[in-house]
Amino acid sequence: MRTASLIKTMLMLAYLRREDVRFRPLGADQKALLDPMIRKSDNWTATRARSIVGDEGLRRVARAAGMRSFWPAPIWGGSSTTARDQAVLFQRVEALLPPRHRAYGMRLLRTIVPSQRWGVARVVPDGWRIYFKGGWGSGTGAVDHQAALLVRGERRVTLAITTTANPSHKEGKVTLRGISARLLRGLR
Repeated sequence: MRTASLIKTMLMLAYLRREDVRFRPLGADQKALLDPMIRKSDNWTATRARSIVGDEGLRRVARAAGMRSFWPAPIWGGSSTTARDQAVLFQRVEALLPPRHRAYGMRLLRTIVPSQRWGVARVVPDGWRIYFKGGWGSGTGAVDHQAALLVRGERRVTLAITTTANPSHKEGKVTLRGISARLLRGLR
């Protein structure tokens, strides 16, 4: 499956794990790169981040996460992934973040802008905190994906849903919400 914007979580991780970043405080310019890429799913900043971390930075994240099927493509949104790989990534996302940047990275995944809090974010059971990222094919419905980590105390649940060939992005969002509600029903 094409990653679309799901890859932006991997771009954030690859950037924050760089030797010249992982142990230092983040400057305003670095936050101006990462914040819009994750919270608003900004494509321009994702392209900049990709030019910095490269394919090898993405592959290192995939290996560290235990992803089996990730493959980078020349255009970042066309990279390949599976729902399993995304669920594994989100299960390990907190541990993959360098300690110095862990709270910052998790806050970005927790504070996605309201206009992009559809699908799983609409059906989170009471008492659970969600960290997630979505990806979609330019609003066409070609792909609509979400991957999430839900946390409640010591309990952690991950899910990843990838869809393709939705009649529209609106219908893709409805599909993601419906599947998420069914998967998370037992957590209420």
